[in-house]
Amino acid sequence: MATENFFSDLSKMIEQVGKDKGIDRGVVVDAVVQGMLTAARKKYGTYREIEANYNEDSGLVELIEFKEVVDDKDFIDELVEIKLSEALELDEDAQVGDSIGIELETGDLGRIAAQTAKQIIVQKVRDAEREIIYEEFQQREGEIASGIARRVERGAIVVDLGKTEAYLPYKEQIPGEVYKPGDRIQGFILEVRQSPRGPQIIMSRASELYLMKLFEMEVPEIYEETVEIISAAREPGQRAKIAVRTNDPAVDPVGACVGMKGSRVQNIVQELRGEKIDIVVYDPDITRFAVNALAPAEISKIFLDEVNKEMEVVVADNQLSLAIGKKGQNVRLAAKLLSWKLDIVSEEQAATKAAEAVFNLMLIPGITDTVAQGLYQYGFDSFYAVADAEVNELVDLPGMDAEKAEVYIQEAKKLVEKYADEGVEVPTAAPAVEKSKFSSKSDAEARLQAELAGLNEQEKAAAKVNEEALEQAQEAKGMDEEISDSATKEVAEVKADSEQSAEDNAEEAVEPAAEEKTDSEDKEA
Repeated sequence: MATENFFSDLSKMIEQVGKDKGIDRGVVVDAVVQGMLTAARKKYGTYREIEANYNEDSGLVELIEFKEVVDDKDFIDELVEIKLSEALELDEDAQVGDSIGIELETGDLGRIAAQTAKQIIVQKVRDAEREIIYEEFQQREGEIASGIARRVERGAIVVDLGKTEAYLPYKEQIPGEVYKPGDRIQGFILEVRQSPRGPQIIMSRASELYLMKLFEMEVPEIYEETVEIISAAREPGQRAKIAVRTNDPAVDPVGACVGMKGSRVQNIVQELRGEKIDIVVYDPDITRFAVNALAPAEISKIFLDEVNKEMEVVVADNQLSLAIGKKGQNVRLAAKLLSWKLDIVSEEQAATKAAEAVFNLMLIPGITDTVAQGLYQYGFDSFYAVADAEVNELVDLPGMDAEKAEVYIQEAKKLVEKYADEGVEVPTAAPAVEKSKFSSKSDAEARLQAELAGLNEQEKAAAKVNEEALEQAQEAKGMDEEISDSATKEVAEVKADSEQSAEDNAEEAVEPAAEEKTDSEDKEA
């Protein structure tokens, strides 16, 4: 009886499922037909040719079995064949070789077959529901969603979005945030993917895209595309930088993002649990953009390597820590914002590096100090770089032509081969901190003579610069020694004066004491 009720109530079930799940009626009907067909094949066998059709008028699924019409004397298998005489009773036009359909009773399927049909229908409906959810949230990918935190699975927070659940992985959470079951949580739909268990929705609160979307929701000018977000960089929960530009000269992009008395940006900061946000003005000139990104530090110079997208930023000595930021945070965020590699150096470090590079370039025969300075300004910091260069890369230098460029490149290659073959260390400009290590001028001269022995004429000229610098250092050291000797003599004289004064004071103190003692002895006598 239960089996008959199941098959007779299919129409009601189809209507109910379609309304409750929001699934198209045709999808539900197809699921029912497939379920019935599976149940019939399980009951009668897969080798029998059976079809299932849904009758819209009766609201029932009809099962039709097809058999081949054969002559009565040739009849063998009743499961797949039907006698011609029996076929004529069903269809008077039947002929041998035709395929004739015979309706099967759904009530004969039994309880197990009905249960199988139910399972198939439920599975098909669930698959259809998952597909609907997947398509819906795939369209919402890149948007912000809000839900209720339900539980934690392996560090990931499971968020109930109503129709389905989303996952907020540990790496996509803001460090330090704690959510309890029942707390409302907002996040960015980072990815929607299909899995055997249904659609899997990945949310993020740590992504730069989430920050950009929050600004889009909070700032009407960004939503209307009057102000455009170019890039963003974050260290979630600590600090962020966002680069914006205006498409309307009358609109200040920073002011639009900050809002009246900082109201707009403060709303975003509160949502991100106090994360500090720097709003940077974008500039198509990468150097100006870098200056803006590294604010509040003041930049002195910038050297670019456009091929490798590397940038050396020179700042004043007292600005170095400000440019780098706490634990390197400022320069890391600026590098992400620009998508360039940044190297922050002080003016003193830059000068030392430039001197080393110029010294190295002057090892190339024919390279003067002026040419070496020009090469360094164009990004060539050693003769190895010149050896790897092409002629057209050097001809842009002032006073340089193709012939000279070719000569310099060839000489640089010879220099590379020379040091590689000899296995000796390439000489470097002696840093000022090392000059004080020489005990005397003769030691310095001995070292210079040893270095000059293996250098060519150009190398000697470059090394001569070091010799003069060393002499100046020794003279300065001699002056220091004279000052030190003079100071020592003064200290000795002061010490002698103080000792003499102490002796005089002691004698003066003894004389009254002696006189008092004599008077005392006279009285006793």
